[in-house]
Amino acid sequence: MKYYIIAGERSGDLHASNLIKSLKQEDPNAQVRAWGGELSEQAGAEIAMHYEKMAFMGFLEVVQNLNTIRKALQFCKDDILAYKPDVVILVDYAGFNMKVAKFTKSQGIRTYYYISPKIWAWNQGRANNIKKYVDKMFVILPFEKDFYKKFDYEVDYVGNPINDSVAAFSPNPNFRKENGLDERPIIAILPGSRKQEIEQMLHYMVSIVPSFGDYQFVVAAVPNFPKKYYEQFRRNIITIVYDQTYDLLQEAKAALVTSGTATLETALFEVPQVVCYKGSVITYWIARSLIKVRFISLVNLIADKEVVKELIQDDFTPNNLLAELKKLLSGSPARTQQLTEYKKIKETIGQAGASEKTAKLIIKYLKESGATN
Repeated sequence: MKYYIIAGERSGDLHASNLIKSLKQEDPNAQVRAWGGELSEQAGAEIAMHYEKMAFMGFLEVVQNLNTIRKALQFCKDDILAYKPDVVILVDYAGFNMKVAKFTKSQGIRTYYYISPKIWAWNQGRANNIKKYVDKMFVILPFEKDFYKKFDYEVDYVGNPINDSVAAFSPNPNFRKENGLDERPIIAILPGSRKQEIEQMLHYMVSIVPSFGDYQFVVAAVPNFPKKYYEQFRRNIITIVYDQTYDLLQEAKAALVTSGTATLETALFEVPQVVCYKGSVITYWIARSLIKVRFISLVNLIADKEVVKELIQDDFTPNNLLAELKKLLSGSPARTQQLTEYKKIKETIGQAGASEKTAKLIIKYLKESGATN
């Protein structure tokens, strides 16, 4: 069968790539065309457009790039029609993908959604549009199934795909040596994967380095930016590692993490963390007026309580970063408490296998709907 997959950012590309691998295992004749990145391409997809061209973060930033988004959406529509897939599979990325869903529904193309948009966080009424335009929804957070039930929409809970990636990881025993790291404990800095968030976050994160002379700070850089891009942030003695986030977390004593998928990854590696977020003033105030949940990190959302400290917008300052990080170092009650809660979160999200389960359900539903293999 022919699959058309759309992922609009790095985390989506990771989850899409694991889904592609599972689809190809379950369907030997699978042909996949995707909006994604290197990971989806390595998994066997033909890339229609790289997610970098569409990685806009925040309300203001989206408005400033509306013309680019409109052109990309039209290209996407034309490309889907030309490819003639058996199914279009949308991965998160709500603003763009819901427009695609409306279009594909109008064209009679089967439309499945893997990893629900976070509509439970704001504008919950959009669940009605998902029910209208999306044939099947596969959710990865336990509370999402009950959320959609309120709208009389039955969805499949498949577990969390981050578990798949962490379970498949094999540590590099030479990580420290290859990156020039000594035996001092490591504090990981995960500043995000989009240019806007990196530039909002990283200067603040590295500013506290001089206060922790007994530790070494290591920044997790992503490969979609050239190495020279990160050099502008070397205001202090830090190490930058490229495309080695899991190896870094395997070795880290604590972490400073930009809110997003990385917060849950950090928890699964059992690394105590401070969650950080800072956006443009306009974006923040719009979000604050709309948001319907108490937390922004996946860790706290899954636990439904504060497990990790969230430093958001005006609270995200060097002084606050320094104070919260100190609480998480060896022997502190805050560190012990986070590690205890991490174990409960692991139990909540269950075992690995989300990608495989989703692929099997996708193929099952396609066959039931009459798609040919």
